[in-house]
Amino acid sequence: MHPILTNAVKAARRAGSIINRASQDVGALKIQTKTYNDFVTEVDQAAERAIIEVLRDAYPDHGFLGEESGHDRTDAENVWIIDPLDGTTNFLHGFPQYSISIALMQKGVLTQAVVYDPNRNDLFTATRGRGAFLNDKRIRVSNRSKLQDSMIGTGFPFRDFSHLDTYLAMFKDMVKKSSGIRRPGSAALDLAYVAAGWFDGFWEIGLSKWDIAAGALLIQEAGGIVGDFEGNEEWINSGNIVAGNPKVFAQMLQTLAPHLTDTLKTKPAV
Repeated sequence: MHPILTNAVKAARRAGSIINRASQDVGALKIQTKTYNDFVTEVDQAAERAIIEVLRDAYPDHGFLGEESGHDRTDAENVWIIDPLDGTTNFLHGFPQYSISIALMQKGVLTQAVVYDPNRNDLFTATRGRGAFLNDKRIRVSNRSKLQDSMIGTGFPFRDFSHLDTYLAMFKDMVKKSSGIRRPGSAALDLAYVAAGWFDGFWEIGLSKWDIAAGALLIQEAGGIVGDFEGNEEWINSGNIVAGNPKVFAQMLQTLAPHLTDTLKTKPAV
């Protein structure tokens, strides 16, 4: 394992311990509402502090982009992108589907990724150019060639409903053209499942960098493709993401294309 990735795993496991302890008495937690249907608990904050503490001790010159702590030296050459608890709503309801997502971007390129499921003790890791792994075992995207035989992950709009009608039209077509749709509620884990071949593809509108950075690198290192709704590379900035094995990815783009509004199309680089 790459030395930098080893420290990221250490940080993820420390956060996982905090989350697992808190899951024993969720009712005692203090909960704040950031925006409509977007919650943060003291566990999110404590887990993110633990992650940053581990990584900052190891790499004092690195920057951080965290869901809870915001920006810190994000103009640095090395920036950690962190979601300490992806699936907070699931966590608050005792639904055991949430994860920790940690990615390192070096000079604008994703190079290290960890997605950790503290419930199942599943550790997904990737280093650019070295493949993707689940608990130290190499993983690959699925080899299904037809969308009609594929199981696809997604995420429903829950904060911003401006694209809800568009999403529902996409969903309707995807239901008709695939073998099944699943919405577990943690985008980072959904993307990791694509990398492991459990999902054949995934799409969602308007995610944040910390939701998708680590999972995207996992997919790429597992032989899959990640793009925006037109197959371009603006997904990291727009948060509009499509991912899958190469054949299913192309068919997903074709299925989604008729529903793209101007705001969901790739914006030209400035």
